[in-house]
Amino acid sequence: MEFQKSETYLNVARSFAGEAQAGLRYQFIADQCTAQGYAELAKEIRILAKNETFHAKQFFQVINDKCGPVPNITFEAGYPFEGGTIEQGLLFATEAERDEFQSIYPSFAKIAEKEGFRDVSALFRMVAEVESQHAVIFEYLHRNFKEGTLYRSPHPMQWRCANCGHMATIPEAWNICPLCKSSQGYVELHLPFKENQKDEKQQK
Repeated sequence: MEFQKSETYLNVARSFAGEAQAGLRYQFIADQCTAQGYAELAKEIRILAKNETFHAKQFFQVINDKCGPVPNITFEAGYPFEGGTIEQGLLFATEAERDEFQSIYPSFAKIAEKEGFRDVSALFRMVAEVESQHAVIFEYLHRNFKEGTLYRSPHPMQWRCANCGHMATIPEAWNICPLCKSSQGYVELHLPFKENQKDEKQQK
């Protein structure tokens, strides 16, 4: 099947547009976090935004590799314009990432496989795997931001200041770093995948 006449062609274009917009929306959330003093939260969200931008780049490259420069691709699609608070942005991001890895990209992968574009099918599946990780991270951030437990734990944890490196193993991170006087927003976060990496290192 000729790529430009396939459904996969349009799905790749949709994916490029969706990932590019997701990356920018996450930057908007990060900007809100920075403005409100959540420096480390902003940093982690910007990492996810960067991931989305690289996903978009991969989809953009597929179009260029298979078709060459394309002046315009017309398709019908809906794109979210969710704004609001940090909490609302984190919730929407969680739901959007979950929809991508559970429904959208698996569906696109099946269509690409059926149409004979196995390389594109593999790309959709790899991106879906990353989005599943993003959903876990955003869900964690949303839940803990909403409940006020980003820097609080039922048991002692090691907290570290991102600015000066001061560390303490306590149930709740300091409001003001005792060493450099940075605010709590500069305390490094305990994200799910980072915690798993720490456990693996300790086991080795």
